[in-house]
Amino acid sequence: MLNIIIILVLGSVVAYISKFNLESTSVNLGGYVINDVPLFYVIIASVLTGLILSYLFLLLQQVSNSLTLRGKRKEIKTGRAENLDLTKRIHQLEIENERLKNGSTEPSDRNAL
Repeated sequence: MLNIIIILVLGSVVAYISKFNLESTSVNLGGYVINDVPLFYVIIASVLTGLILSYLFLLLQQVSNSLTLRGKRKEIKTGRAENLDLTKRIHQLEIENERLKNGSTEPSDRNAL
């Protein structure tokens, strides 16, 4: 429903622009010259070109942001793995510390935590 409303509004804007801008103009595109083009075509083409270019810049920015986030996710994953390894090592050292305090000779659990 929202799409239909947007299309109707855009169609109304185009009709309004075309109603008051029927003068013929010539368009210079580098070495090419196009004669007798209605002014509203030039206006609409300019707006569409601007929208397409801004969309392309937005896509480039989103790709850059996703690559940056991917690198950050890898850093976080590495940090979590390191944290887990350190937690395991702390637990093993605590077990060894308790064993030394109690004078026990039973083997330490290397697979603990």
